[in-house]
Amino acid sequence: MNIVPRRPFDELNDFFRDDDWFFPVFSKRASEPEMDVYETEKDVVAEVNLPDINPDNVSVLVEEGVLKISGKEEEEKKDEGKNYWRKEIRKGSFQKAVRLPHEVDENKTEATYEKGVLKVVMPKIEEKKKESKEIKVKSKEK
Repeated sequence: MNIVPRRPFDELNDFFRDDDWFFPVFSKRASEPEMDVYETEKDVVAEVNLPDINPDNVSVLVEEGVLKISGKEEEEKKDEGKNYWRKEIRKGSFQKAVRLPHEVDENKTEATYEKGVLKVVMPKIEEKKKESKEIKVKSKEK
């Protein structure tokens, strides 16, 4: 005879995993947009999903090895005549900051926005070779 473990709270756990268990429904969208950062031979590239964003409302800053992207989505002014059953589309400000894997030239960084994707191309700066030098110890004892 096989023994089947009893798990009386499994159904309750499933209930809380469902999207509709709690009203009002809160958006799952985080305040940070999704971002991919990768390296090519000459550049560090960041691609950020920003669908339906006016690129004039986006700020890109590269400072001390950190890429900072922020912006604001236009807020819908009036909801008159709409009786929402579920509201997941949120508007407002967003920001994302990520440390870069390589030193880049901030002055030659370029950002383009196309089809809902912001692409930031940051040329790498060649790392200075760290040289070691043996220092001769001078003795002041005689």
